[in-house]
Amino acid sequence: MASIGDFDPLNASIPATKVEITVSCRNLLDMDTFSKSDPICVLYTQGISNKEWREFGRTEVIENTLNPEFVRKFILDYFFEERQNLRFDLYDVDSKSANLSKHDFLGQAFCTLGEVVGSLGSRMKKPLVGLPGKKCGNIIVKAEEMGNCRESVMMQFCGNKLDKKDFFGKSDPFLVFYRSNEDGTFTTCHKTEVVKNTLNPVWQAFKIPVRALCNGDYDRTIKIECYDWDRDGSHDFIGEFSTSYRELSRGQSQFNVYEVVNPKKKGKKKKYLNSGTVTLLSFLVDIEVTFLDYIKGGMGQGGTQINFTVAIDFTASNGNPTQPTSLHYMSPYQMNAYAMAMKAVGEIIQDYDSDKMFPALGFGAKLPPDGRVSHEFALNGNPQNPYCAGIDGVMEAYYQSLKSVCLYGPTNFSPVINHVARYAASVKDGSQYFILLIITDGVISDMAQTKESIVNASCLPMSIIIVGVGPAEFDAMIELDGDEVRISSKGRYAERDIVQFVPFRDYTDRTGNHILSMARLAKDVLAEIPDQFLSYMRIRGIKPSPAPPPYTPPGHPLQTQI
Repeated sequence: MASIGDFDPLNASIPATKVEITVSCRNLLDMDTFSKSDPICVLYTQGISNKEWREFGRTEVIENTLNPEFVRKFILDYFFEERQNLRFDLYDVDSKSANLSKHDFLGQAFCTLGEVVGSLGSRMKKPLVGLPGKKCGNIIVKAEEMGNCRESVMMQFCGNKLDKKDFFGKSDPFLVFYRSNEDGTFTTCHKTEVVKNTLNPVWQAFKIPVRALCNGDYDRTIKIECYDWDRDGSHDFIGEFSTSYRELSRGQSQFNVYEVVNPKKKGKKKKYLNSGTVTLLSFLVDIEVTFLDYIKGGMGQGGTQINFTVAIDFTASNGNPTQPTSLHYMSPYQMNAYAMAMKAVGEIIQDYDSDKMFPALGFGAKLPPDGRVSHEFALNGNPQNPYCAGIDGVMEAYYQSLKSVCLYGPTNFSPVINHVARYAASVKDGSQYFILLIITDGVISDMAQTKESIVNASCLPMSIIIVGVGPAEFDAMIELDGDEVRISSKGRYAERDIVQFVPFRDYTDRTGNHILSMARLAKDVLAEIPDQFLSYMRIRGIKPSPAPPPYTPPGHPLQTQI
């Protein structure tokens, strides 16, 4: 269950990966009279809450060219679940001044990091804009995942002659690993299990991503503390030692036997040597395939295509849409909860969907002209072609259907889940993955059928996101979100957890800052998708397709760089 209250800094602050951005341009404006422009590219990123653009970095200046291939890269942390807005500004450098206003502006381009990553071969070309009436040329932005963030390491440690802390028995030792941060603070990144009643413990081997251990920086300090476990939680400190990834990577050797030191004891006792030793027994590096390995390449080019479907609850419990108390009320001043949830999640996912055409469904309404009740109708009124163009098209179809259908009931989920499952069942080769967003006010009527649908869908390439709006008790939804207990139906258990549920009310920002609360909603709702996606691929043994061949620019003159 994801809610802001139990925000987990260990997982939240670690990006999915680091991405290296390379920039080149074609046909820039020529601002110099006697030679060609001397371009530089400046990258800005945007804060989620205040929407302020901040300078992230600059490339080098390349003299005398309108087709620069910049060498200096930008390295960005990549979060699938966030909308990461980027702005590239180009200038013709006329002097040594660092002040950009002293140089000629050549144009700019806006995009999201998700758009670049989701483009064919993770290479995106866009026209530069910003000088009315002028053709400013094009920018080409390429993203490449950084290798060192994809490694995991499997390690095993043992202790020897650790201090005896328990009055009657020996100690019950365990280790806590901390990675150091840029600002000198430490973050816990792993705890071993407790080995009972021994001064010579052998802990189980454990696996940890290198980015969690040292954020990809091999020389960063890793601090390890050793404790004696106590039932009441007041664990006794035995001692500590420091190392780094680079040292550990030497494997089992005399370099990786560490003295466990208790600084207090060392200060007090002249003859104190140590409180025992800890030895590294094994160190194995494993390169993980990542979510990006699968999706880069785009549709039809070997990359996995993400298909996004929205399903909206049109049951009468939402209240009459013409009344301000209704969850479907269309206020001229602000979006209702349904529209906000649709936009928050959809705007991020649409960057990964190359045709940006989304099926949008409704359930629980009586439809014109004959008033039949449907639990699977097209919001645009066209059952043969329920696709809407982009999230804006989905919103438009939602507003139109509110005017024509009659809210009714009951709240049945299984028809829309089965609708998407039918498509997912026809492409199990890893070329497509389906995400269904259900937005609902609540109390589910077909619980048994829904559980069965989810158990069946758990072996298909799909994930289900449920956003609960309104004040209802969402106990049933929490049961569907298999985080605590794996969901089952008729004695069959789901093959994997594919449902993520969040209550919208946890995200209504008390200060009224909807931009921030919607960013948080999207983050929590989408955070589990890459892992759900990877679990499907792993269980099926589907490997990422090879990336398309690298783009080689047509012959261009040599460039000078300063």
